[in-house]
Amino acid sequence: MKMLTAEITKLLDKLYNLRGEDSVILSKMEKERKLAEETKERTTNEKKVLQEKIESLTEEERVLGEEGEKLVSALSGIKTDDFKLVLEKLKVDFNPDKLSEEVNSLLPKTISKVQEDTKKAEDELVKVESEMNTAIATIEELGIRKDEALENQTRLNEYFELALNGNINITRDSITSLLEKFDFNEDEQREAAKILMFPEDALFDYENKLKNAEQEGKSISEVFAEAKENVSLEEEEDNSENVELSPKEELINLLTELGFDYLDFTSNDLDKVLANYNKNDLVKNVNFAKDNDIDLDMFVDNIELLYDKEFEAKIKKLVEVGKEPVDIYLNPNILIKYTKDALEGVIDKLRNSGLDPKKVPLIAY
Repeated sequence: MKMLTAEITKLLDKLYNLRGEDSVILSKMEKERKLAEETKERTTNEKKVLQEKIESLTEEERVLGEEGEKLVSALSGIKTDDFKLVLEKLKVDFNPDKLSEEVNSLLPKTISKVQEDTKKAEDELVKVESEMNTAIATIEELGIRKDEALENQTRLNEYFELALNGNINITRDSITSLLEKFDFNEDEQREAAKILMFPEDALFDYENKLKNAEQEGKSISEVFAEAKENVSLEEEEDNSENVELSPKEELINLLTELGFDYLDFTSNDLDKVLANYNKNDLVKNVNFAKDNDIDLDMFVDNIELLYDKEFEAKIKKLVEVGKEPVDIYLNPNILIKYTKDALEGVIDKLRNSGLDPKKVPLIAY
């Protein structure tokens, strides 16, 4: 008989989380949807402002051309000798030839400057529209993904109900193929399939603990929190018996201490961190993100950043050119895509092209 061990409890915590409304998958999608909605609203407003600016500059160019032509034409028909006496008596310095030369010299430059401003606004409009369209596509995609996630959640709950009623007749392949959609690794899939196919080993015990907690008026989240505490106590007992923790368990403990929820990470994520593990780099990156008000979810969605040795340097460079922490949080790919030197090269290239890196959206870097 398989006991409800700390490892099995962690797996069931993860499975039960995916069964409820506070599923990490659904929560993550909702957060992404809100961010995409905010981006859509912001870029829609920016698009309107830019379109109005382009329209105004285009009209300004037209009027300058027409009025300039009229002025030059009017000045060419004026002879100072026709007004010699009145200009002399009034002491008015009026030289139509000189004025005409000034207009012919300054007007093209002025029109050219307006055209440059129009071109800059048009280029910025293209970038804003691209960002807006990406946000709209993301919202549509998330709608489809959420429907699929809800369907998968319904199937998962059906499997659990069958197992808890002792009527599970689903094959292991059906269970593992479903769990694969929740990003479980092969070991987790096999273990979860065993739990559902042989519920008397651990599932019944876990479910009874949940029911007892509910009778005591505790919420599911409180039960999960207590379960984590119990797991910690079991690990402490193991340590007191000189049982060493595995590298993955030590990593989970460290991430928990830093403020993460281990249920947010897949086993593959943890394996990737362990393959590139340096505790000092990891702690430094997380603390730097906290100090700069960058949500830790960025690490959950982009696990490579936990062990990126240039993480701090790249963010400092982006802040230096005027990017806000929220810009970086919404565009973490920029940190993954470039090394520090490559990022500096991109920024220099923008400046050499006459662009202000602060005004260029990170998505366009």
